[in-house]
Amino acid sequence: MSAQRWASFCIASILMLAFSGSAEAGLRRAGSIEDLEYAKVGDLSLRLDAYLPSSSQPSPAVIIVHGGGWVGGDRRRDVQPLFEPLAQAGIAWFSISYRLATDVTQFGIAIEDVRSAIRFVKSKAAEFNIDAGRIALIGESAGGQLASMAVLRGGADVAVRAVVALYTPTDLVSLLNNSTYIPTRIRDSVRGTPWESLILAGISQLSPIDNVRPSMPPFLFIHGTADPLVPFAQSRDMCDRMQKAGASCELYAVGGAGHGIRWWESSPRIASGYKQKMVSWLESQFKTTAGASARNAARS
Repeated sequence: MSAQRWASFCIASILMLAFSGSAEAGLRRAGSIEDLEYAKVGDLSLRLDAYLPSSSQPSPAVIIVHGGGWVGGDRRRDVQPLFEPLAQAGIAWFSISYRLATDVTQFGIAIEDVRSAIRFVKSKAAEFNIDAGRIALIGESAGGQLASMAVLRGGADVAVRAVVALYTPTDLVSLLNNSTYIPTRIRDSVRGTPWESLILAGISQLSPIDNVRPSMPPFLFIHGTADPLVPFAQSRDMCDRMQKAGASCELYAVGGAGHGIRWWESSPRIASGYKQKMVSWLESQFKTTAGASARNAARS
């Protein structure tokens, strides 16, 4: 090896060690983290961005799952309006990317990616200075369905304190049967075929409304009353089903709003209202957890 190549090798090694050390330090200090790998599926690296508050005590945290119809979306652009109010409230946030469904056979695969993110954040709780017992999920649109199903059909290792579901498709069977956004030719190609019952059964398994259980975490549904893509009734009916099962939920109706927080931001009234509700509701859920932990500690 020539002297020049050896020097280049040494410089590259030093840089890699420096960046490796910086990334590890980033897990422990307050501030922003970008492009951190939380899981790997084959050769695909799944990444997240995060904000960690400066606090002497472990902070509560949320994992954010963006929307995009299961086939698109961006963990930064689509959910950016949520970042500042969460940070100002002293809540750590982790916004994740996940596998997109490139064809119908991959629909729902990202549910496991959300679970991987939950496990990752919990495993790094001490390094992130967050409270593993005070982690919530926030999902918007398709991301809300993924977040919901991640906990509804997940084990204790992916249990979370609460879920905020923004304009979430909770009844996929109803959407398939009734949504004007699904072309008639596709709907007609399924109806009356030998595959119809199998397809509907598979979609039902991925529908939050068909997976309600009494022990599920509390949900806050935030939904525009004029949503043309995912009807407001989807959140209303899901909350009704939860309450009948003995689970806890709340519905916050955004009057006259359509689909998507990026659009909501054009109205100061809408933008401030739903964010204030989201933060105050999360804070109430996190306080409940902290109080229970303190009582349990006192008894032991």
